Amino acid sequence: MIHDLSNTNSVFNTFLAEMRDSSIQKDPMRFRRNLERIAEIMAYEVSKTLEYEARVVTTPLGEAKTHLLKEQPVLATILRAGLGMHSGLLHYFDRAESAFVSAYRKHSTAEDFEIYVEYIAAPNINGKTLIITDPMLATGSSMVTVYKALQQQGKPAKIHILAAIAHPDAINFVREHLPDTTEIWVGAIDAELTAQSYIVPGMGDAGDLAYGTKL
Repeated sequence: MIHDLSNTNSVFNTFLAEMRDSSIQKDPMRFRRNLERIAEIMAYEVSKTLEYEARVVTTPLGEAKTHLLKEQPVLATILRAGLGMHSGLLHYFDRAESAFVSAYRKHSTAEDFEIYVEYIAAPNINGKTLIITDPMLATGSSMVTVYKALQQQGKPAKIHILAAIAHPDAINFVREHLPDTTEIWVGAIDAELTAQSYIVPGMGDAGDLAYGTKL
């Protein structure tokens, strides 16, 4: 299932527009905060799909019936660009365990590359809901590689992929290689991809914009 948040008019579109705006991008603190804010909205939307159980909360004046999360998801992020979104998710799923995966492109030519995973730190994800974040879903290769690496920690019952901007080919690639229980949440879908596999109009390199240009 694909959820494109740009199909609904909301303040989410304002935050995403600011992230795309080359003049506003000059302020890395604002860019990081907008990464957090779009992730917070996505967290709220994802939370509607999770399982809940009836609970009773004792107040100073009595008891209140409510429904609380049955189980916290595991929040996984792809370093380093995903850190801003990860922070936003933690604001909402503040009792969740976290997983971190370092994945990067190793180019043989300007256009050809493979995805390598150098580092992984993750809890047991077997039978749990797994949420994986990466701001840009350009080819889907990084997302699929990271998911395969995370399988060392178990087989999740449900997967949610969260990205600020995605390309249609990447969405199709993820759907082909991840389980049928996977849902994809995106802020927008851009139709163009450069020869170097960068999304157009996109927003540029989210990691560089958030944390500085890498060598």
